[in-house]
Amino acid sequence: MLLAPRLLPLHLLGVAVTVAAVLLGLWQVHVWQAHRESEARDLTSMRPVALGEVLGPDQPFPSSAVGRPVNVSGEWLPGSTFYVTDRQLDGRNGSWVVTPVAVCAEGQACGTSSALLVVRGWTDDPGDVPAAPRGRVELTGWLQPPEGSGLRDPDPSDDRLPELRIADAIQRVDQDLYGAFLVGRSVRPPGGMAGLEPVTPASLPQPGSFSGLRNLLYGIQWWIFAGFAVFVWWRWGRDELERSRGASAKSDDESRQVPSNP
Repeated sequence: MLLAPRLLPLHLLGVAVTVAAVLLGLWQVHVWQAHRESEARDLTSMRPVALGEVLGPDQPFPSSAVGRPVNVSGEWLPGSTFYVTDRQLDGRNGSWVVTPVAVCAEGQACGTSSALLVVRGWTDDPGDVPAAPRGRVELTGWLQPPEGSGLRDPDPSDDRLPELRIADAIQRVDQDLYGAFLVGRSVRPPGGMAGLEPVTPASLPQPGSFSGLRNLLYGIQWWIFAGFAVFVWWRWGRDELERSRGASAKSDDESRQVPSNP
């Protein structure tokens, strides 16, 4: 009875929903594994490549590029300098000094170019930081994904941020921003990092042990949904069989109760 032609579309729907949920679960687990592998991979000692080979202005940050050394050419935007507070360096508490760089080639107008946030260095006193640099610059540094743990900015009107979030930083920059920031390693001309202590990948906040766990939980959630779909499918089939058997038994009882003609 369950293989009747009128019921085949329902069977196909059940198969499609179950297979889709299983595949989506596998995809989420794959994303979780790739995230963990990218965190465990140390790219900081690789040869620098041009920023455009790793990340474009409108592209999301690739998980395989955390710590990748890149070369950047552009122009400082000194008026958009800000500080990221509560940053540790050798056991001391201080701030990162961040100045955006409009990414553009030599001789190209930089006014409409997307900008990349650059951590120029660390200071224990933002009030004693040298003036932000101006003009053209050639940078080499380590590429990092934007932060976003959800810390609240107690005073959005000042030049202090609790973490390096693109959504907060873009309020201080007149140009579009790349979805990443750069930890400066070397600068030409060299004045851009003068008077600041260098920030290295070793001093960056370490990713949490549960980083990427959301994707794993999504994968498990999809598999639970697949199991539920199989259960509903089985329950429906059982109910259909019981209904068919009940109707057949009732029909037999009625046929036995009909008196025969004399």
